[in-house]
Amino acid sequence: MKSRTDDLRIERVRPLLSPAVLAEDLPISEASADLTHDTRRAIEGVLFGSDRRLLVIVGPCSIHDPAAGLEYARRLREVIPTYERALLIVMRVYFEKPRTVVGWKGLINDPDLDGSYRINHGLRLARKLLIDITSLGVPAGTEFLDTTLGQFYTDTISWGAIGARTAESQIHRELVSGLSMPVGIKNRTDGNIEVSIDAIQAARHRHLFPSLTKEGAPAVLETRGNDTAHLVLRGGSASGPNYGAESVRAAASQLTARGLPPVVLVDASHGNSQKQPARQRDVAFEIAAQVEAGGSPVRGVMLESHLVGGRQELAPGRPLVFGQSITDACLAFEETLPILDRLANAALTRA
Repeated sequence: MKSRTDDLRIERVRPLLSPAVLAEDLPISEASADLTHDTRRAIEGVLFGSDRRLLVIVGPCSIHDPAAGLEYARRLREVIPTYERALLIVMRVYFEKPRTVVGWKGLINDPDLDGSYRINHGLRLARKLLIDITSLGVPAGTEFLDTTLGQFYTDTISWGAIGARTAESQIHRELVSGLSMPVGIKNRTDGNIEVSIDAIQAARHRHLFPSLTKEGAPAVLETRGNDTAHLVLRGGSASGPNYGAESVRAAASQLTARGLPPVVLVDASHGNSQKQPARQRDVAFEIAAQVEAGGSPVRGVMLESHLVGGRQELAPGRPLVFGQSITDACLAFEETLPILDRLANAALTRA
């Protein structure tokens, strides 16, 4: 008998495969596991230790075409050795897009780009791409938006992010406390960084919360806390850009005042570039100058970059340009290389 009081607005229930089944179908190789493990430790060294390299998270705003994502990884792999003394490069591999109202929600949710929402297929595509990328020797970073989907691919992720819209969320703070990699938490969309500092503190503590096991069973997870959580400055709608030396110093002071390491990453896109991809160069060059001068709390930079610069509209019946973003506009790959050059030079010559 259909309930008169429950699930009244649920149209359909579809089965979701379990993380354990997906991992058995698409296992991570020993080499990819070693890369992920070693990169996590290296990132911790850059953020909190004596490694003087800069961390650079670079790649597409979001992945909508796995073939283009893999081609970007191939090109990135070719240049990683050029910068390995100065930069620790991690590819941005984002599968989920937060939406203020509505819109395409990312490869996992809608892999066919048509509103069919074949999530099981999207999860397979995402895990397969991460395995392919790490098999090339390119470490991967991603944003955790849905708090359950990470169970399907966290074993391939070297660096994680909590976005500006979810930094204030209690369940995301609990999630970070149990994640196995360093996690950057962005300031809120209006520019407020206090909520992100709150999140960093909360994530360092033990939490217990309901979730799913790798087998897909409901369970209460108990965490140890994550002391690698750190602040990402991405600018804001109210405060404006926050990558300047004064803003960076102020953020570091607020962290110190709360008993946290004064460690900062700067997102060169979003509010810091007013979503104009060419301005990412200006942001990155300013950060390079701060690093060069010595004593900067900035440990790395995030860049949005794809094979083809700019963005394109997703429209029914319209062919898509291979390797061009359908979400935020990105730098072209060729435009990214001079930025990596400048950041590498700063890391090598810093005071």
